[in-house]
Amino acid sequence: MEYTIREARPTDMEQVLNLIQELADFEKESDAVEVTERDLVEHGFGDHKLFHCFVADTQNGIAGIALVYPRYSTWKGPAIHLEDLIVSEKVRGSGLGTALLDEVVKYGARLGVKRICWEVLDWNEPAIAFYEKKGANVLRDWDVVQLDEKGIKNYIESLN
Repeated sequence: MEYTIREARPTDMEQVLNLIQELADFEKESDAVEVTERDLVEHGFGDHKLFHCFVADTQNGIAGIALVYPRYSTWKGPAIHLEDLIVSEKVRGSGLGTALLDEVVKYGARLGVKRICWEVLDWNEPAIAFYEKKGANVLRDWDVVQLDEKGIKNYIESLN
């Protein structure tokens, strides 16, 4: 399969959103995606970018993405967070995942970050094996903690 890894453009966001939905379906969270194509364009481009996105462009369109954003580690310093590395199910095993991860790591190196971090579901053994094969440490003794939109609202209300 021929492909090109490149930086995403605003015109790619419809296909990026389709891949985000494909991931949500795979993770059995089909109704969880709230972000829109317009949100992706607004948040990923312009003067106040919230994320940076790489795409795997094939003759059939965008078949994979890697979306990252800046973080800061109080122990290590500058970092980036890989929010999602998505390869369409129909082309998994073609090398796109490796090519996208390679681009993320090169991007992090260019930025001079001290860490690249991300999460993986504990039941997604193929992804865990892929990341470990690439030299990543899967920290199984850490739990992800989140406040969703409702949780944030409830927290703020509890302050009054």
